[in-house]
Amino acid sequence: MITVGVGTSSGVSAAEVLAAVDAVLPAGATSVRLSTLDTRLLEAGIREAAAHRGWRLVGHPAAVLAAVPVPTPSARVAAAVGTASVAEAAALVDGGSLMVPKTVLGRVTVALVVG
Repeated sequence: MITVGVGTSSGVSAAEVLAAVDAVLPAGATSVRLSTLDTRLLEAGIREAAAHRGWRLVGHPAAVLAAVPVPTPSARVAAAVGTASVAEAAALVDGGSLMVPKTVLGRVTVALVVG
């Protein structure tokens, strides 16, 4: 299973999300899940991106993500959403190995875990 943690700005489009995910996803990857902050499940762009590809989409509360150790926490993100990491923490929350650390592409941040 590949889990792509996704953090976004409000109003992000499905095309932006897919472009960011595609930039880190290995060629031919199957069994992909998108994982994010639970409040970001309200973002149409994230939901539409997952639906377009048939990927499972899961959300986690900020308190759960805040408890996940990550290599690149951000005080700015913590102040904004209550956790110092969205993409890396959401990717790592269920375990696995971080293969692609936090990568910012426009208004989308992604991280990739295999496991």
